[in-house]
Amino acid sequence: MTKLRCRDYGFECPFVAEGHGTKAIEEFGKHTADEHGIEYSKEALMQFLVRQQIPVSETK
Repeated sequence: MTKLRCRDYGFECPFVAEGHGTKAIEEFGKHTADEHGIEYSKEALMQFLVRQQIPVSETK
């Protein structure tokens, strides 16, 4: 299951998009565009998910 939280991306917002497949990505993208005025491409949101899965120690 995919979970995207606004707080994880610097917004002071309690919104969380959850779902399988692209459902959460589409929901999060719509929310950030509508509520925060920032339009992320589907590719950018996919990159957010990839980065969530890499431990911080491996990125240094």
